[in-house]
Order: sequence, then structure tokens, then C-alpha cells
Amino acid sequence: MGRGSRSDGLELETGALKECDLYTGTWVEDGNYPIYQPGSCPYVDEAYDCQINGRTDTHYTKWRWKPHACDLPRFSARDFLVRLKGKRLMLVGDSMNRNQFESILCILREGLQNKSKMYEIHGHKITKGRGYFVFKFEDYNCTVEFVRSHFLVKEGVRTNGQGSSNPTLSIDRIDKTSGRWKRADILVFNTGHWWTHGKTARGINYYKEGDYLYPKFDAVEAYRKAIKTWGKWIDDNINPRKQIVYYRGYSSAHFRGGDWDSGGSCNGETEPVLNGTILNNYPLKMKIVEEVIQGMKVPVKLLNVTRLTNFRKDGHPSVYGKNTMGGKKVSTRRQDCSHWCLPGVPDAWNELIYATLVLQQTNSRN
Repeated sequence: MGRGSRSDGLELETGALKECDLYTGTWVEDGNYPIYQPGSCPYVDEAYDCQINGRTDTHYTKWRWKPHACDLPRFSARDFLVRLKGKRLMLVGDSMNRNQFESILCILREGLQNKSKMYEIHGHKITKGRGYFVFKFEDYNCTVEFVRSHFLVKEGVRTNGQGSSNPTLSIDRIDKTSGRWKRADILVFNTGHWWTHGKTARGINYYKEGDYLYPKFDAVEAYRKAIKTWGKWIDDNINPRKQIVYYRGYSSAHFRGGDWDSGGSCNGETEPVLNGTILNNYPLKMKIVEEVIQGMKVPVKLLNVTRLTNFRKDGHPSVYGKNTMGGKKVSTRRQDCSHWCLPGVPDAWNELIYATLVLQQTNSRN
């Protein structure tokens, strides 16, 4: 069943949608996918441009997310742009959110007749090194923005006894980019991947509260405190009558035989996992996020993509995160099994944002 064959009666669809858990479902093959063709979107940076980088299988682009209890409203890039008219949509987070940001630029671009009517307002090309982008869609007077914030709380540095500087993380203070967050109409936050390795996971002379530096502190507890700090900032600074807040849940990685920095691989995976215990993986981090959101005053929509990403071991760049054309050798030493090829899995996250906006509108009409 393609995008073209789903019912157009949004009223009908949203009746079923209201009762429907959008995040419990499966992936179905759909010949009308992907929404944009590989290599067609100029906003995909090298790390996610798998087919341009030499990946030859394409079946991983042909899947649509299907909740068990309903169909998602048929995706329309033009209608999505109409709903964003006059608004600022901002994604705040780490490189997984940059992955999602590039996806949303590409799917919205499909709704433009004149593709030159969308541009980065400072002329910046999307690269890893830059932490702030603003894309304007001229005909709709809206912007889609990305603000890099690895932890959502404040990163700092301290000088140790030997005079060298070490990073710190203040789990009771919001990140310095938060001044920008206030100005958005729709916000999509994430954090998580930077908590699982290195100094953040070890927690030695790293976490701070006030001026106190903990000699050792548990990373999970630190994550809980950081998410609470974020939740308090949202409660204090966001007006739920005018702004919509999403938290995009943890996206699953699929490393075999090691981790991201120790030879883990996902090379040669061409099909999703359609059954097995991995489909039930649900990290403690997500339970913490749910708890914090439940205790907040401002409603936050949880884009709970963890389970839908569990299926997709086939969707990662693997060895195709770098351009290997022109005779360059594919290095299998370090594979990317946590980010996603574009077009691909993050397009579904953005279809879910669209679905919730459609839903919200019909709820407020009724």
C-alpha cells in the first residue's frame, strides 16, 4: 500500500489516530518510498549520504512505519509547510538530531515548486563543525533550525592541578544555547548518545552541581538530574498555549561484535529485524525521560522512536559514512551503526511529527 492509496479523509483518519499508539507497530514495504530520492537532496551531509558514498543496496529505503492500530495520515510535504506557516521549528540536540534535521529539510523541500525558495540564511553549508543553522522557506515565511546541544545542560571546563583543562558538565544548569530555544514555536529535543561513553559514562571529576565537582558520580543519576533540569527550564520558559515541545526518544544502535570505537560493525545488513528480543529493547534512559515528562506542567509530546528503530539494523551508514567513490578504499575499521542513512529511518520520525500536528489540529477543532 503506497502513500497514494491511503484514505484522504483526515477526519476519518484522525478519529482512529486519537486512540492509536503511533509508536507500536511494524515496518511495511512500500514501493512509493522513499519520500525523496537518494542523492537528490543537497542538505544531506557526507556522513549520512550513503548511496553517494557507494552503498548499492536500496531496499532499506522502501519501508514505511505502520502503527498496529491505525494508518498514519498520508504524508504531504506541502501540507506540512502550510502548518509551519509563519513559525519557527527548532531541533535541539546532538548529531542524531542533526540527522533528523537534515531529513526534515529534505522532506519539506519536496513540497516546494521552486526549490531555490529555501536557503540557509547565512549561506552556511551543513557540516559537522557548525552548531547552528537556520533554513528559511520563503513562500511560507517559516524557518527550520538546528541548535547543537549534546547534553541540554551546561558543558564547561576546569583547570586541574597540573594546569591542563578538563571538561565538566553542570547537571543543574541549562545549556548556554537555551536563549535561542525560547524563540521557537515548535521544539524537538534529544540527548542520550553522549551519555554512554568516555568521561560522561565514567563520571570521575566530571559532573558538577553548583560549584561542587563530584569526584565520582553515577552517569544514570546524572542523566536523571539533567533531564529534570531541562524539564524545569521548559516549565519556566515555555508557553504551552503558543509553543509545542517534543522530546525525541533514544534511537537504537546496532553494533555487532564491539562498540562504536572498538570494532563494532553493521556492514552488509540489508533487511530489518522483523522479530526477536531486540524489538523489545527499551533503555532505562527512556523510562527516566517518561517519568520526568509525567511530572512536568508543560505538556511534552514524546516522539518515542526507540522501538521503531530497534527493527532497523539495515538503516545505518556502516562503512558508507564517507565518500568511497573515485577509487578510495572502504575502511571497515570504524563503522557508523548509530546514525542513519538519508533517505531512511529519520524520515519516519518526521512523518510522526507531521501526524501529531494533524492530530493536534483536529483535536482543537472538535
